Amino acid sequence: MAQNKSFNGRDMGIDLGTANTLVYVRGRGIVLNEPSVVAVNTVDGNVLSVGSAAKETMGRTPTNIVAVRPLRDGVIADFEIAERMLRYFIKKVMGSRRLGRPRVVVCVPSGITGVERRAVMEAATQAGARQVHLVEEPIAAAIGAGLPVSEPTGCMVVDIGGGTTEVAVVSLGGIVTARSVRTAGDAMDVAISSYVKKQYALAIGERTAEEIKVSIGSASPTGPLSVPRVSESVRRPERNVEVFIPGQSEDNEDTQALLPPDRCAIRGRDQATGLPRVLELTSDEVRHALAEPVDSIVAAVRATLDETPPELAGDIMDRGIVLTGGGALLRGLDVRLGRELNIPVLVADDPLDCVAIGTGRCVEDFASLRTAMDARPRRPESVRV
Repeated sequence: MAQNKSFNGRDMGIDLGTANTLVYVRGRGIVLNEPSVVAVNTVDGNVLSVGSAAKETMGRTPTNIVAVRPLRDGVIADFEIAERMLRYFIKKVMGSRRLGRPRVVVCVPSGITGVERRAVMEAATQAGARQVHLVEEPIAAAIGAGLPVSEPTGCMVVDIGGGTTEVAVVSLGGIVTARSVRTAGDAMDVAISSYVKKQYALAIGERTAEEIKVSIGSASPTGPLSVPRVSESVRRPERNVEVFIPGQSEDNEDTQALLPPDRCAIRGRDQATGLPRVLELTSDEVRHALAEPVDSIVAAVRATLDETPPELAGDIMDRGIVLTGGGALLRGLDVRLGRELNIPVLVADDPLDCVAIGTGRCVEDFASLRTAMDARPRRPESVRV
């Protein structure tokens, strides 16, 4: 009994994301949320920093140090660095307690191959796990959003992460139809930086592009705006982006009068002169830059609905589509999807942590949710854009 108790307190769920890694420990909740970045010395191969400390070095390192993101498009791109990153996070969570190896539930995209599945399991095992179970992201997101995944009714979830957008219809604890599109938050950042480079000959980094997206990015030009949830990056804006907020109306309290900023000043390197330059960017320009990745996400949702059985499609009409992941915070995305599909679209209460919470519930209630883990339904179509 004592042995079970010690193991129960150590079992953990890991949301191994392209942008961030979250760790849920049984009985304690989410105890770690750090960027999936590792700073490595290329001379001797030593890891200098992991997580938040490593992300601070992105774009600011000397030639012998490189900030690596070991996951790309939701899967492991650099196995050795991913294993060392996992080992660091697990050790940080476990602290000095080394009585046993934890049982780990890891979240993976629905469209990954068998080789990619084995890579995740091997990395977690090498990092110190005694058992590794995989749960697909749409299932974890639906569980974390509080949807009745075990009932014989259709629930549709759209999880927009850093590397992939997972669109799935879930019923009876499994995925009925799904589509994994490798267009998500990272693709939006690339679209913004490419637009600024093409239109203004100004080179900006990944972090600056992400700050622009968070600050003034939107998917819908008109109509009611979603109430923006303030993320950590908005509370502490970086110095490369200065936001200008328009005056807010105090007359219409019913709509909460929450308007996004309409423009921002960004800093980058002029490609013509090679010197630093400041540029003012408007929200309309950013929306235009984001048009292609947003269109890809809308097309993926439409295609998934087209493959959904009629009975489950009726359930989705009643319940609506639930958005999770960091991309769900893009202003007006729910409005855009609702107008194009004529279906109610809702944003989960805690979209950033939905997948981690769902993975944690698989750890907490392992026996009843075991059927949702390690399941291998027909492989959904994976689209690379």
